[in-house]
Amino acid sequence: MGYHSVVCVKQVPDTSNISGEAMKPDGTVNRAALAAIFNPEDLHALEAALDIRDAYGGTVTVLSMGPLGAAEVLRECLYRGADRAVLVTDRRAAASDTLATSYILAQAVRKLKDYDFVFCGRQAIDGDTAQVGPQMAEKLGIAQVTYFEKLVELDGRTVRVRRNVGNGWEILEGRLPLLLTVLDTANEPRPASARRVMQRKRSRAVDELRKEIAAAMPGASEDERENAFADGVEKLKMAGQLIEQWNLDDIAADLQWCGLAGSPTKVHRVQSIVLTKEGFTEVPPTEDAIRTMIHELIVDHTLG
Repeated sequence: MGYHSVVCVKQVPDTSNISGEAMKPDGTVNRAALAAIFNPEDLHALEAALDIRDAYGGTVTVLSMGPLGAAEVLRECLYRGADRAVLVTDRRAAASDTLATSYILAQAVRKLKDYDFVFCGRQAIDGDTAQVGPQMAEKLGIAQVTYFEKLVELDGRTVRVRRNVGNGWEILEGRLPLLLTVLDTANEPRPASARRVMQRKRSRAVDELRKEIAAAMPGASEDERENAFADGVEKLKMAGQLIEQWNLDDIAADLQWCGLAGSPTKVHRVQSIVLTKEGFTEVPPTEDAIRTMIHELIVDHTLG
């Protein structure tokens, strides 16, 4: 029978090496100042989808929303075993908060059609909100299970999964289609396959190809570049190397729900916290010592 899984993946700034240039004055992330990486928990979401395909048959489609550079994480997915890759990129989607992002991704999932599972990482390290997955489920009108840790049973259109609840776990049963947000404890992501790297390393989105042709033919006329581009797209399609590229019009998105217009989240204040004290202070477990500690924290404006 087989199942079609859609996995939402994201290219994120590497927040393990934050510098003073990491934030812009308007409170948004200065992505140009940070290296771009594959969002860690999205790798576990991909592995969960690949496990289902390997055990039950079917296909895995990876979906990413972002600038053209996000095609790199889609290639990483293809190297690990994904069957199809789709990039949603559009300048009109810039500055989307979780509400706008979940709307755009849900529209893209609708365009894919006939899906059984939608997998997302629990959260992205550049926002830490864990909101996009649940908001997508709401917009798609399907059930969701957050903090997914293990597939227990899959029988036809009924699935039983284990989710982590912090101090334990619980087994939930649901009907497909179903959205799951995946923890990093769910599995061990497989590495890229050397064979698949060789097969898919030339996979490109159409705008990547256009940029490469422009760089390779600087003295060519516009018609010559367009002919080379059309030939290149046709060759990618025939070789199964084309990363599909959609804009907001392709997914029938309502622009009032995208980008800044569709993002009610506003940055109130950006505050830089600098920890200057080294070492630690030991507080005896007495009422007077704790009272003194609280007073000092209030005086230092750490509390209150």
